[in-house]
Amino acid sequence: MLASIPVAANAKDAPDQSAPVLTQTHVSAIEVFALADRARGQGNFETAEAAFRALTEDPDLEVRTEARFRLGMMLADDLKRYNEAALAFRRILDDKPGAARVRLELARMQAMLGNMAGARKELRAAQAAGLPPAVEQLVRFYSRALNARKPLGGSVEVALAPDSNINRATRSDTLGTVIGDFSLDDDARAKSGVGLDLRGQGYFRHGIEPGVDLLVRASADATLYREADFNDLTVALQAGPQYIWGGNQLTFSFGPARRWYGGDLFSTSIGGGVSWQRPLGKRGQVRLDGNIVHVSNKRNALQTADDFTLSASFDRAFSGRFGGGVQLFGFREAARDPGYSLAMGGASAYLFRDLGRTTLVGTLGYSRLEADARVFLYPKRRAENRYSASIAATLRALSLGSFAPLVRLKWERNHSSIELYDYRRVAAEFGVTSAF
Repeated sequence: MLASIPVAANAKDAPDQSAPVLTQTHVSAIEVFALADRARGQGNFETAEAAFRALTEDPDLEVRTEARFRLGMMLADDLKRYNEAALAFRRILDDKPGAARVRLELARMQAMLGNMAGARKELRAAQAAGLPPAVEQLVRFYSRALNARKPLGGSVEVALAPDSNINRATRSDTLGTVIGDFSLDDDARAKSGVGLDLRGQGYFRHGIEPGVDLLVRASADATLYREADFNDLTVALQAGPQYIWGGNQLTFSFGPARRWYGGDLFSTSIGGGVSWQRPLGKRGQVRLDGNIVHVSNKRNALQTADDFTLSASFDRAFSGRFGGGVQLFGFREAARDPGYSLAMGGASAYLFRDLGRTTLVGTLGYSRLEADARVFLYPKRRAENRYSASIAATLRALSLGSFAPLVRLKWERNHSSIELYDYRRVAAEFGVTSAF
């Protein structure tokens, strides 16, 4: 177990012309650990980090694991570089998914990064893997410690997105109406293309009192194409209090959103919602969400509506590397015109599995939609059955810093009584994702 690292004669000072330097030497892993720990104790984190990172290349798995753990702890506790610390702990778990202490530290990093869902997922995975009594106490400690949240954070995802039906439109040449068949122009029919998907969200958290925060969130979602007529951009801003007590988290939010389609303003909305979640047993989590939003449609005033959404979800870890969840939802849109008013309900399920340094996530979904009445022009009342499926892979083996490559494949089939809304769609995304 040998490591090769640059060592300066005076560890606290940068080498200069007059200072002798040991440029390269071979020492045992034990000696490098001692050097790194001594440098860390003296506050010389640059030397300590170089030593730990050299040991992460050691051919012995146990040496690499210990080096990554010590590096992660130093990055987290001394340097507050939580993102890099999380990567170090994640790399250990790729090799040793049953390392409970490491998974707890990863959960702590997720919490410090503001990713509460990710933190709770890691805690559930740790408990699913089986924990000794002493570690169970740590889990309870870290569950309470999730209240120590990062004041600023967010995430970003960038991907190329080839799509067989970018406008979710019919492939038919004609549209049947009560007064005869109309010919559809090219823009009203299914079009394929390759877009650029951009998604980002950021938040600011301000503590009001113990257990109560003011949470402000901003988000943007854009799909851009060479043909600007199909560009789709949505931005939103929400703010409200968040309450934490016991294992419960209750969040209220309110704010505006705007959507542009084809470069023109498509809709504006204002509304709010409430979300409640809590652990269910040692391995599960339940979440309830409700939202009320007023949407003003700028292209068709008859579609201006009040939207109501309710959803319930349950997530569970089956083991340290395997888990899943289900969601039920209901949606009601009360539009000015009964023909555009509708009710929809559905369900979705997902499974995730860590395979080495790759995380796979598969989803299946179904929804049923029915309109209140027939739009005057159409021969039937709108009724639809929509099916969807996707599979995604996060390739941590190819990570560059905090960015990890992401591949996602999606399929949709919408059976509609109105020809205009009947479509098939296959899409893919090739990009990178990161939290900060």
